[in-house]
Amino acid sequence: MSELTHIDENGKAVMVDVSDKPETKRMARAVGRIRMSHEAFIAAREGNGKKGDVLQTARIAGLMAAKNTSSMIPLCHPLLITKIDIDFSYDEEEDSVICECTVRLNGQTGAEMEALTGVSVSLLTIYDMCKAIDKGMVIEDIHLVEKDGGKSGHYVRR
Repeated sequence: MSELTHIDENGKAVMVDVSDKPETKRMARAVGRIRMSHEAFIAAREGNGKKGDVLQTARIAGLMAAKNTSSMIPLCHPLLITKIDIDFSYDEEEDSVICECTVRLNGQTGAEMEALTGVSVSLLTIYDMCKAIDKGMVIEDIHLVEKDGGKSGHYVRR
């Protein structure tokens, strides 16, 4: 079992020192989904929710969240992100919106938390935008799909 990198030998929470790590090209991609009523699904997909264009608002919220991850997750390093893509797709059978966030950078630490945060906040924003229609929406299955760069190399979730 590998050791936790954010806990020192005395059990104290610490920020990992990355000063000696080489700068490499890094990428992380995460996905998640929100299940909702058919009425809420149509409003999200068509962009005509009571509060406005649901997915465009969710995209902007996810971009902002990914850029500000280190302000929300205490031991994350601030990163100089070079690219964030947030895309949405639809599962018509499940009345679900799927969000995918890809984060790219050149740096000494990875972007997994930024991608996961981008997905999470995008989905939370969809909930906020559609809650007048459906308060029973379910956000689920948020996970890292792929990451590349750094010492651990390329990872693809199976």
